[in-house]
Amino acid sequence: MLTRITTIICLFMTASIYAQVGGESTYQFLNLMSSPRQAALGGKTITNYDNDVTGGLFNPASINAEMDNQLSLNYSSYLGGISYGTAAYAYTWDRHVQTLHIGMTYVNYGSFDGYDLNGVSTGTFTGNEAALSAGYAYQIPFSDFYLGANLKLITSKLEQYNSIGIATDLGAMYINERLDFHAALVIRNLGTQIITYAGLNERLPLEVSLGLSQTLENMPLRWHLTFENLQTWPIGFSNPSRATTDLDGNQTQEKVGFLNEVLRHTIIGAELFPERGFNIRLGYNFRRAEELRIADQRNFSGLSFGVGIKLNKMRFNFAHARYTGAGNANFFGIQIDLR
Repeated sequence: MLTRITTIICLFMTASIYAQVGGESTYQFLNLMSSPRQAALGGKTITNYDNDVTGGLFNPASINAEMDNQLSLNYSSYLGGISYGTAAYAYTWDRHVQTLHIGMTYVNYGSFDGYDLNGVSTGTFTGNEAALSAGYAYQIPFSDFYLGANLKLITSKLEQYNSIGIATDLGAMYINERLDFHAALVIRNLGTQIITYAGLNERLPLEVSLGLSQTLENMPLRWHLTFENLQTWPIGFSNPSRATTDLDGNQTQEKVGFLNEVLRHTIIGAELFPERGFNIRLGYNFRRAEELRIADQRNFSGLSFGVGIKLNKMRFNFAHARYTGAGNANFFGIQIDLR
């Protein structure tokens, strides 16, 4: 199985790697949050190593035997009337093959009214995208290091345009059981379009993330620190609406300093009672907060929180993420133990 993972890595590393964030590549939905737990912890958490089967969607190195026969279904009524959801399932084949993981992400952009150049109605149209993934993880023998890979088939339909793509996620994780400390590195969306929308081959939303987390020794709290979009520097640009004008009419643009750049790559989160039947989660996404904040108005952009409740063989999860005063998002999920 390690040979198969190595083959996948070599195949996709031959593709060109570009640095991009939002708006500069296609299939942007691939970087949406995969679960209410992830959303509550700030949006991108890659260091969880437990029975949360949705963790394998973002970091394949987290796939493990505790996920055996766990089914997770998640849904969000996202911004602008967009709805999307994820599903994940894992099965432990045997002690030799270990655990296999499958997942799906689906986005529905709703209905739109179409018009031609003369303003004549052309009827309504829709848009939706989906990604089906299969993943596997492998522990390096006699070590605390784990490697994993997801292979994803991507489909997209926007009005009359269709596209198909293929991509892989590569993950590595280090687990120190004595300190209950986890560190992870993930390279996501290495791949290419197989069928383009209109003859132009577009980049996929490559993303590199580094994560750290640990449970405190004398308190049932696990902290999470994630550095996202490490493939891009700088990530921040001055906002024209925040320019200042002096008494002489001279305008000064907003300056994004080094510390501000670092913070825009940073996500922090904390989970209280991480191993109990009831969890409380809190997160803060600095980039979201900085890009969506409004001058002289407090709207708590970047803040997120949520809870998890276990009842028998089911765990219910909820999260609320703050974006702007005009739009926020709620996330709902259920995980079922089918054993």
